Amino acid sequence: MSTSTADVVVTGLGATTPLGGDVASTWEALLAGRSGVSRLTDDWAKDFPAQLVARLAVDPAEQIDRVRARRLDRSQQVAVIAAEEAWRDAGGADAGVDPERIAVVVGTGIGGALTLLGQDDVLEAKGPRRVSPHTSPMLMPNGPAAAVGLAVGARAGVHAPVSACASGAEAIRWGLDLLRFDRADMVLVGGTEACVHPLPMAGFAAMRAMSTRNDEPERASRPFDKGRDGFVLAEGAACLVLERADAAKARGAHVYARLAGAGATADGYDLVAPHPEGAGGARAMVAAIRDAGLTAADIGHVNAHATSTPIGDTAEAMAIHGTIGEHALVTATKGSTGHLLGAAGALESVFTILALRDQLVPATANLDDPDDHAAVQALDIVRGEARKATFSAALNDSFGFGGHNMALVFTTV
Repeated sequence: MSTSTADVVVTGLGATTPLGGDVASTWEALLAGRSGVSRLTDDWAKDFPAQLVARLAVDPAEQIDRVRARRLDRSQQVAVIAAEEAWRDAGGADAGVDPERIAVVVGTGIGGALTLLGQDDVLEAKGPRRVSPHTSPMLMPNGPAAAVGLAVGARAGVHAPVSACASGAEAIRWGLDLLRFDRADMVLVGGTEACVHPLPMAGFAAMRAMSTRNDEPERASRPFDKGRDGFVLAEGAACLVLERADAAKARGAHVYARLAGAGATADGYDLVAPHPEGAGGARAMVAAIRDAGLTAADIGHVNAHATSTPIGDTAEAMAIHGTIGEHALVTATKGSTGHLLGAAGALESVFTILALRDQLVPATANLDDPDDHAAVQALDIVRGEARKATFSAALNDSFGFGGHNMALVFTTV
């Protein structure tokens, strides 16, 4: 049975990030303008051109049982932490939903890289008999989704979209579809990533994708700024609980926002470079706004993907300007958090929802001298300090290697 006209709402939020160990502390730090970026002090990093990371503010060991943690890759640990916070926030355990109607969608860009690389070191140094029997379930990309599914007893399906840095946003879109088409009654969605390791960092650095502003860690991630030179690798996870509005109302759940629409496209242009005019991203935004039954004029705020790369930021600015115009308040929160890769879209959706709730748009950190590109100059990008505003609809966009483009529209309820 199709329920494609049903409203879908957000009733739970969870996160663990470079700014805080939960949603409240992360949001507080973001609004205060704090940075989660630091310089690596590990011996292996001393010869790396890019030595900056945004590590978790709270180590998973402080939030999850030691015995349980031993069987989970770091990406799985943070996914479970964020998911359980969101589940508690939504009152999922007391919602009375049949486990056969609970689904999970948790995306990741890379998955269990730390387990894969760590156990390869064990194999090389000590031989096959010393490799952990938990290796395979810890390294598989669907491992975080599986761990979350077990944590909440989901039996309607556990899914794991892998679309690079669009993965977290794509997970949210999958959740929307599952509810609209009556595949589930409650869906826990989100994204996760934890791959601070020499190999991924060396690979990104070889692409010249990462910032080398090593002497100014907190100022390194500079979305839309003329001096930007690449992203800062971050780790963390964020999750949302979605359900149909009528069900949420019936059980008296607190509702943060309505997930009004989603759009997905592919560039068909290049494996890693975005379309130079942001054409694919623009089409995703148009699709999401149309899906929400809105017009561009209704969008009052955009949380931009803006990773602080020279090409990506201007392409996105062109997409936002061409699709939405100049009236929306734009922010790019990676200036504070760094780039959480597969978790980015989920975390930035949390920020978009909280901006709607508080009618407050966070500032874009380190935007001292906006790029000269006409589209950047035309956008109303919030900088300096958070700005109060009145708006009822906001858009979050996410893009990933492979030409993946996702846009999500949230509205007040």
